[in-house]
Amino acid sequence: MAATILIVEDEPAVARGIQYALQQEGYQVTVAPSGEIGLEAATTQAPDLVLLDVRLPGIDGFEVLRRMRAAGAKSPVLMLTARDDEVDKVIGLELGADDYLTKPFGLRELLSRVKALLRRAYGDLADAAGGRVIRHGDLVIDLDRRRVQRGDRRISLTPTEFEILRHLASRPGRVYTRAELLDLLRDYEALDQDEKTINVHVSHLRDKLEDDPSRPVFVQTIRGVGYAFAER
Repeated sequence: MAATILIVEDEPAVARGIQYALQQEGYQVTVAPSGEIGLEAATTQAPDLVLLDVRLPGIDGFEVLRRMRAAGAKSPVLMLTARDDEVDKVIGLELGADDYLTKPFGLRELLSRVKALLRRAYGDLADAAGGRVIRHGDLVIDLDRRRVQRGDRRISLTPTEFEILRHLASRPGRVYTRAELLDLLRDYEALDQDEKTINVHVSHLRDKLEDDPSRPVFVQTIRGVGYAFAER
């Protein structure tokens, strides 16, 4: 799964040009034409990266960034401005921006900054954009290299825990019964026939993945049925 990028830009021609360039590189791109729409998308969709114009109708880019960080959104942010203003740059960085680019800029420079920010935020997994990578908020699952990471923290999973996560995360929202998960795992590893085994592995998985295992965000219990991975 390719990295997801949100462009918050009110100039249609500029937004289309950036969107096209990023899509050609294999990224999934969403465009928000105002600060209000951009703020909602940034806080509800958890994109892997936000390109945020400073001068926006309604609330400006600085206010969008301030509210994003106040709401706990941790997506890397690349600020865009039409002025080479040192004050703007300082304000943006103090509010939590990760980098700054002054208009007019070349698309090659933009793409270079985007790739650098993704690598900084997600490590080597960012190089797999377009490959077999699943992203959900700050959780990154590299299926080919069997690596799992949250932000800068590498998460060590047992083979069985990884397989459970892989099956669930590959189809967000799809509910798997314990019996179904057990059948899927039998092809990979010999497990006890008791379905309660799945409960134990899911519990261990949550202990490693979740901020609060008692209130899971990623691996959710569907009461009376089984488990599902949270929809984006």
